[in-house]
Parts: sequence; C-alpha cells; structure tokens
Amino acid sequence: MTSSYDIAVLLPTRGRDGMLERSIKSLFDLADDPKRIQLMLAFDKDDTLGIGHFVNHIQPWLDSTDADYHAMEFEPLGYIRLNEYVNALAAASDANWLVFWNDDAVMETLGWDSIINTHNQEFKLLAFHTHNDHPYSIFPIVPREWFDLLGYLSPHQISDAWLSQQAYMLDIWCRIPVHVLHDRHDLTGNNNDATFQNRPMLEGNPLHPKDFHSVFQSNIRLADCAKIASYLRHKYGKDMSWFENVLAGKQDPWEKLKINDVNSQMKQFKLTIKDNAIRID
Repeated sequence: MTSSYDIAVLLPTRGRDGMLERSIKSLFDLADDPKRIQLMLAFDKDDTLGIGHFVNHIQPWLDSTDADYHAMEFEPLGYIRLNEYVNALAAASDANWLVFWNDDAVMETLGWDSIINTHNQEFKLLAFHTHNDHPYSIFPIVPREWFDLLGYLSPHQISDAWLSQQAYMLDIWCRIPVHVLHDRHDLTGNNNDATFQNRPMLEGNPLHPKDFHSVFQSNIRLADCAKIASYLRHKYGKDMSWFENVLAGKQDPWEKLKINDVNSQMKQFKLTIKDNAIRID
C-alpha cells in the first residue's frame, strides 16, 4: 500500500510550551520537503498548559506553513504507559516511516527527512546521533511495516531499548548521519520541570513480569523477533543466519551493540542469553 506521507513524527507531550514549539519548528524548518511530513501529537486532556500553548501559538504557525498535523487527546496514561500513546499515534498515521520524537528534542541536521528516505524499501531500525552516540536508537525510526506486522511498535514503556535490542538481534540496526539534541535535564542541565521529574520506569526489578529485564518481557521481544525474521526472509529474501545463530547460541546478539558503544554507555550491563531468552542481567 502507498502511504500519503514519507515520515510520520510521533510526539506524545505533556506540560510543555516553548520547548514543544522549538522542537516542532526545528523539524519543519530543517526538512527538505515539509509537506511530506505528518506530525502526530498526543496530549493529555488535563494538560491545560500544553494544549493552550499549542492552540494559541503552535497551531497558527503550522497552519501558516500548510503542515499536516493531527492532535489527539487522551485520558492521562502517565509516563509508565508512554508506549500506548506512541502505538495509538502510529495506528492513526499514514506514512512510510515512523519516527519516535520527544517534546524536548531539537533537530539539528538540514535535510534530515531526505536522509531517512535514502533507506526506502529497507526494513531497518534507523538511529540518529544523540545522547553522546548511545548504542540504542534513542528516537527509533522504523518502517510502517513494523507496526503493521506486529500490531504495535512496542508493548513496553521503554520503547527505545525494546526496539534497539530487537534490531541488534536481527542485525538490522543502522546509524544515519542526522544529529539531534535531546535537551533533557540529566543530559544538558536544562528543563528540570515536573514532566522530567515524574518519569517512573518499569525496570530495576527483573523478577517482576512487567520489568523490562524480566524473562517474561524478554521472551515477548524474542517472539516478535521471530515474526520479523520470518517476514524479512520471505518478503525481502534477507539472509537471517545471524538471528538463527543467536537462537542457537552461536552468535553474540550484542556484538554490534558493543562495537557501537563508542562511549562505554552500556558497560554497566552484562548482556547474555539465558534460558532461551535474550536479556540483560
């Protein structure tokens, strides 16, 4: 099926005004073809600050540029259910590529959209340069087919780690020459607001089934990888021996992750295969 847009930017936001405006304008101002970008926003119904600033300041600017945008309202789900906002935005989008985005992220590369489009007809997870080149794709970029195949982008709150681990297991992770500033307080010292401070995480207790590192969640990631591998093998004719060797215990699934960890940001983790589950201990 042909999509109406090249790229859909999936942007859940809460409690942000000028920062959200700066983020959105950076995307459209630096795009080669802004009219081929679909902006998908998610607001909580009780977010009077964010909605008010959007309606009074950002929406008129978007209308003046003829940008395509859709704003959806949600009952507040909280940061712990962040993936549900993104999945809903993805379901409502109509683009070849789906880009996870944050309201404190700033695009820095001119023509970023054209660079993503050089990977059309490829089923890969693309990664921006951000977070001191973290080996994960902090703002994942995936083909629409990923969502269509699985019915979601991520079933877990920590979507960047979820998708990145899958991409490494499948050997489909790819860094692209696009730079993004994540203006988050623990990275830059800026924006130490309530939105930043209220970010509970489903990790740290791997014995709990909802924890990102639990065997239960690891096995879901592995099952999804098997579906993607079958799809890649049959539709794209891709050699999936890397993933087959991961399953057989013959291939370290994190070999390329470790190579990409140029600033040793993953050294605190021991990456292993245990009980047929790919996990971090």
